[in-house]
Amino acid sequence: MSEVHLKTPLHSGQIRSVDVAVIGGGIAGKACALGLAQLGFQTVEIAPDLGESVSSPQGSQWGQRIYAFSPSTQKLLAHLQIWDALDHIRLQPVRDMRIYGDRGEKNDQLHLSAFEAGTPQLAWIGESNLIEHTLDQASRFQNKLERITNVVEKIEVDEAGATLHLKHGTPIHAQLVIAADGANSPIRSEIGITASEESYSQSAVVANWICHYPHLETAFQWFLPGGDIVAMLPLPGKQVSMVWSTSPENAAELLKLDQSQWTEKFSSIANGAIRKQLGELTLNSTPVSFPLRKIRANRFIGPESSPKVVLIGDAAHVMHPLAGQGLNLGLRDVAVLLNILGKRESFRTPSDPVLLRRYERQRQGDTGALLWVTDKLKKLFSASSKPERQLRNWGLGLVNKSHFIKQRLIERALGDIDFE
Repeated sequence: MSEVHLKTPLHSGQIRSVDVAVIGGGIAGKACALGLAQLGFQTVEIAPDLGESVSSPQGSQWGQRIYAFSPSTQKLLAHLQIWDALDHIRLQPVRDMRIYGDRGEKNDQLHLSAFEAGTPQLAWIGESNLIEHTLDQASRFQNKLERITNVVEKIEVDEAGATLHLKHGTPIHAQLVIAADGANSPIRSEIGITASEESYSQSAVVANWICHYPHLETAFQWFLPGGDIVAMLPLPGKQVSMVWSTSPENAAELLKLDQSQWTEKFSSIANGAIRKQLGELTLNSTPVSFPLRKIRANRFIGPESSPKVVLIGDAAHVMHPLAGQGLNLGLRDVAVLLNILGKRESFRTPSDPVLLRRYERQRQGDTGALLWVTDKLKKLFSASSKPERQLRNWGLGLVNKSHFIKQRLIERALGDIDFE
């Protein structure tokens, strides 16, 4: 799909009409579709896997897809009236974050504290399917929302909106289309929005562990010599979720390790600090890996001549997981869009270019800043020369001594959205 089709809308007898169509079945797409329906828009959500029920997580096995949920995400989920419906036994508050440099020296660390920041917690750690299951349940009872298991094969933009041609069934005409169809977004390509993409030549290895010592509601992150980054995120009980960013070659080797080899690995990396902090670690899931890259769409609305499509989530931006902000950034897209549409003047349609440009302006600043900082941190800690290593480790210690800088970092990580 490569070109934008401009044409007169089909006769109403040949086509279904809705206010908004959301393309994509991930968390961002599901949250956006629910929020739009709650605003009173006749909404359809289209994705090939919407017919598959996401089961509620249960038991001592935790899902592989673990996310850090910032207070801005919590505020959005509360606004959608699903936060209280979540099984909070499976959510772990994070009260502290400890980030360590790669020299192993005591002062090469940054400590962020919810207590110091005057906030109950810095984040929550939870499973993807916990959120998805609850979104699915809420969507079933929303009479303004229809979910369609289908594939969009072509989009045609016209003055009144866009027509979506589906693999099966009648085309759908929507005043506004939300592209939440992932990092390789076909909709983004078809409406002519280019994206800057950079491979980090790294993969993330994720696995869950039972730890012998309590994690003390703390998220840990170690920068290792050579550019690897190991994060241990707290889960309920004595469990942690590991995200190890490393070369694809080393990731392949890590996936082959058995329990005893992992024990040996944790004893040796970071001067044994991981094992000292968390004790013996027992594997509680099968490790998996995925490639890491940075993507940023050059525009968040399109096509340029008459925008009728909004990009959200991974369709708009993908970032390195070292800051744990990827999902939160996507859900801030949703929050801002819902805010703008919810406060729109009565004479404006949902695809009014004034509204869409408001969205793009608001999101480009937040997205650009977070992608830039994350990218620069990743590259700084991948640098291997001695002066660069000394500088970055000294910088961690320096920031740790500045209450003002730490407060700004926490404010950025918490995010801020406002619903009225």
